[in-house]
Amino acid sequence: MTPIAATTLYIGLFGLLMMILKLNVGRVRASKKINLGDGNDEAMQRAIRVQGNAVEDVPVVLFGLVGLGLLEAPVLLIHALGATFLLGRILHAIGLGGMPGAGIGRTIGTLLSLIVILVTAGACVWYAVN
Repeated sequence: MTPIAATTLYIGLFGLLMMILKLNVGRVRASKKINLGDGNDEAMQRAIRVQGNAVEDVPVVLFGLVGLGLLEAPVLLIHALGATFLLGRILHAIGLGGMPGAGIGRTIGTLLSLIVILVTAGACVWYAVN
């Protein structure tokens, strides 16, 4: 697998994850009969925040992976970053979406996401100047 193929794999996987999160917002919205906004409903607020947090973080990492793919970074690095980030986002979604407070899934998911963002940014700088 080439670096750009590995990157494209994660673009596809994150596209699917984003669709699942979007459909979950629609599911909660329909079940709670909330047409617009969050209706001051905790389940609706959680579903919106899970999707919103992904919208905030996923593009940054995907842009980084695209850059790394174009710079022909090692495929193993791209897989390590992509797979870890995917795991982090799934854990975050389950943890934030399913329970009140800072559940363990949310905490671990956030930590993994932050680490991947940092390592991706560092790798982009490293491969760009070398």
